[in-house]
Amino acid sequence: MMRYLRYAFLGTLGIVLISVSLANVQSVELKLMPDALAELLGFNVSTSLPLFLVVLGGVVAGLIIGFMWEWLREHKHRRDATVKKGEVRKLEREVKKLKKKQNEGKDDILALLDEAS
Repeated sequence: MMRYLRYAFLGTLGIVLISVSLANVQSVELKLMPDALAELLGFNVSTSLPLFLVVLGGVVAGLIIGFMWEWLREHKHRRDATVKKGEVRKLEREVKKLKKKQNEGKDDILALLDEAS
């Protein structure tokens, strides 16, 4: 059921994006900086693109910036998780070693039952 809802949502989103793109094919001029600043510095870069590319490009750029920002923000949590994982492995090895030491000289069946619990 959820799979069909996801496909319906993606299909609707695709139709909306295509219709917006087809409705906004007129060209717009993109400039690197305002005219007054360009005259002061002596150069300006500009290009002409369809409006839908400018809008969709802005959305994609915003998503990429947001993902990178979130990845940088969560760095501390990933580092802490890595440290905790190392501590857990160390403690598991220590528990295994202690169980083995505790079961020395015992019956093999009883030692296996102790290790399983």
